[in-house]
Formats: sequence, structure tokens, C-alpha cells
Amino acid sequence: MNEKRETGRKIMREVLGEDYFQRREASTNSFNAPLRQLSEEMAFGTIWSRPGIPRKYRSLLCLAMLTALNRPHEIRIHTNSALNNGCTVEEIQEVLLQATVYSGVPAGVDAFRAAEEVLKERGKL
Repeated sequence: MNEKRETGRKIMREVLGEDYFQRREASTNSFNAPLRQLSEEMAFGTIWSRPGIPRKYRSLLCLAMLTALNRPHEIRIHTNSALNNGCTVEEIQEVLLQATVYSGVPAGVDAFRAAEEVLKERGKL
């Protein structure tokens, strides 16, 4: 395993949580392994490891972009990571509102639903 991948896996555990990481590991197979390696090395080993901005801001950026792309499954994952990285419910709400204005109400509705589900599961609502 190369250094970027090792770094990425460590950061992924910290950002997304051990439960998520273990479920991901258990479901890795020969078909999806190359994609997972790519995300470990590129997203987490290269980008999330950069010192330029705090992880909290990276989480909020992810939520905004995922809202614009209308990716509710990933919004659930990254709402969890935002909470893990110290984001407040109000910060998450404000980012989703801002993204809704620029990406459209249907995408915003899906984002709010996905985030609300996680916030309820985590006892934040």
C-alpha cells in the first residue's frame, strides 16, 4: 500500500467514522476495489490531507457541491462527516440553503431530506 493510500485511509476513518469505514471495508470486492482505492488516494490522501483549510470547511464544501449535484446518498455520508468535523446544525442548514439558491429547489429539497435524516439519527433534531 502506498503512502497516499495509507494517509487517505487514516483520514477517511477520522472524517467518515469507524462504523462507515468498517462497512465499506466489508463490502469491498474485486469490482469496486479500484474505485475505492482511487477515492482513498485522491480524495482523502491528496485533498483532505492538505493543510490549507480545516476539515470542517471541507465538509461544508462537500455538502454544498453534493447539493448542487443532487446526490442525497453522498449528502447523508457527508452530513455525518460534517458533524464529526465539528460543524453545527445551523452551519449545515445555512450551507444547504445557500446551495439551494444556486442549484435549484428540487436539489435543495433532496439535500434537506437527506441531511435531516442523519441529524435525527444522530440526535441533533
